[in-house]
Amino acid sequence: MALRLWPRVFLAARIAANWRNHQLQTKRALNGDITDALRAVAGADNVSTSIALREQHGRDESYHRCKPPDVVVWPQNVEQVSKLAAICWANNLPIIPFGTSTGMEGGVAAMKGGVCFDLKNMDNIVELNAFDFDVTVEPGVTRKNLNSYLKGSGFWFPIDPGADASLCGMAATSASGTNAVRYGTMRENVINLEVVLADGRILHTAGSKRRSRKTCAGYNLTNLMVGSEGTLGIITKATLRLHGMPEAMVSAVCTFPTVKAAVDCTVQVMQHGIPIARIEFLDDVMMDACNKYSNLNYPVLSSLFLEFHGTEKNLEEQIQMTEEIVKMNGGSDYNWAKDQEVRDKLWQARHNALYAVQALRPGSQTYASDVCVPYSKLSEIITVTKDDLIESKLTGPIVGHLGDGNFHCMLNVHPEDEEERRKMKEFADRLARRALAMHGTCTGEHGIGLGKRQLLTEEIGAVGMQVMRQIKAALDPKHIMNPGKVV
Repeated sequence: MALRLWPRVFLAARIAANWRNHQLQTKRALNGDITDALRAVAGADNVSTSIALREQHGRDESYHRCKPPDVVVWPQNVEQVSKLAAICWANNLPIIPFGTSTGMEGGVAAMKGGVCFDLKNMDNIVELNAFDFDVTVEPGVTRKNLNSYLKGSGFWFPIDPGADASLCGMAATSASGTNAVRYGTMRENVINLEVVLADGRILHTAGSKRRSRKTCAGYNLTNLMVGSEGTLGIITKATLRLHGMPEAMVSAVCTFPTVKAAVDCTVQVMQHGIPIARIEFLDDVMMDACNKYSNLNYPVLSSLFLEFHGTEKNLEEQIQMTEEIVKMNGGSDYNWAKDQEVRDKLWQARHNALYAVQALRPGSQTYASDVCVPYSKLSEIITVTKDDLIESKLTGPIVGHLGDGNFHCMLNVHPEDEEERRKMKEFADRLARRALAMHGTCTGEHGIGLGKRQLLTEEIGAVGMQVMRQIKAALDPKHIMNPGKVV
């Protein structure tokens, strides 16, 4: 036994030693002339080693503990990003891209220290091509910024993860959200990306200034970067598809006697080909939390939040067909929200679900699991998950983008209670493996980040991981791009 364990012990010791050496090299480098070199590129006011600022840049919305970088830089343009990256490359310094810190899997944690690139000052909407239905933005532009800019133009960008996230950050994590059932995820809505690679080279994934609606020219470098979570490069521009603003929008809420009835209703809506824009599931626990947090008074039952987009005429048909399916599954009559202000309040309540869950237990942290399964497995996995929550004595309201087969269990734990954190992690891993056993995925939209690397291996297999690592090694042979994430 001892002989068999020795290689593992030796490997673990070697990894720990390499980690310590890397951190020591980073500190030595940043105590020398490197910080001055960074200031020479970005300006003295755009480089900081303040402990408070570093800690702000070492955490996101996830439960993962803060891991601050050694220095934070605020580049003003892609040329500065390129030069700053080249400095990091020459000195073996980790690079951590930073947007709005709204990620859910610890993607901005500086696991080996290094330099955080905060891209908020690169906030230009570079080019709007109304006739071509596309727009090019820098990483400091958020989805709300863009839609405010587009107001009155007849266009909008509908990908809506809830948080007012950076659009380039959304591309980096392959974000989606409540509208994905109709408009797709970021992966379907990114046309081209400008990416600064680890060594400072600037890549245009579809070619410089290319904006065609489709292409089959070579490898799909754009989709390689979408979802790469900062491990292959820094996204400094994104060319995105725009969509026509619907003539009319109508929202509704209906309740169901059981989880199965709500899920069956969702599946049948999809089977009938109804082009519904949003179809969101909230279980009874989540409805209770949202009622309390957002001052609503909906029944505390399994519920669907629905939204329809289109012309006044085709909305009537969509609504009628959906209403029939709702009644067939024992659902209540719709509670309508036709006025924009009422609709906004309704969907704000849905987007505030994370904060509503946290309010159930002040001082707690919330981890949102993120599995996705085929439609045929939705009812089973949600029912089993609710049973698992009861047996585990965990608080975990459920909310889901059921039109995509994606749902989140929001687990409340006390940040200093190690036993609760352990139970939460074990539950989340069981849920993810349950999804994998049902031919699903361990992440529908939050990404791999820090906590799901083993699950990724189980999902795509040894050969898949080997290919991913080969790609990583080809683009980032020094492993300085957001180390410790994904692969």
